[in-house]
Amino acid sequence: MDLERIENAVREILLGVGEDPNREGLQKTPSRVARMYAELFAGLEEDPGDHLQTSFTEVYDEMVVLRDISFNSMCEHHLMPFEGKAHVAYLPDGKVVGISKLARVVDAFAHRPQVQERLTSQIADILTEKLEAKGVAVVLEATHACMTCRGIKKAGSVMVTSAVRGRCKSDARTRSEVMTLLHK
Repeated sequence: MDLERIENAVREILLGVGEDPNREGLQKTPSRVARMYAELFAGLEEDPGDHLQTSFTEVYDEMVVLRDISFNSMCEHHLMPFEGKAHVAYLPDGKVVGISKLARVVDAFAHRPQVQERLTSQIADILTEKLEAKGVAVVLEATHACMTCRGIKKAGSVMVTSAVRGRCKSDARTRSEVMTLLHK
């Protein structure tokens, strides 16, 4: 992450909006914003699959569900935040992971410039691949600042996306079960 370059860009933005970057209240803003971007985009420098390297052999053939994983991300179209909850389910095929690893995968993908649709698919795809799960379902619910505080200004609107893989997609009964569990 090139913090100095970000700081310079923020100074230019401040000048562009008619502000004085040397004004007392703004002097440290470029540095603060650069550190903020380093934190918000930390997922660019990590491999989400690393969180799924350690698994445990377990004879368990029922749904594993982790709901209400809070996340925040940045819309790549406006560089404005969106935040919400991720609900993740998988049908194991002989191995399970610690539940904190599911939340870490969500964060690793969320902490990049994103669109919610891609974020949802990335989470589902990596769980399918790395866990070799029989089925995966991911539902994200989020509010987008680019919609609530600019443009159309529709506060309270929530975008919902889903990505369903394997038996969670192909078997109607499994799909019904997982969607019921994800939306309780």
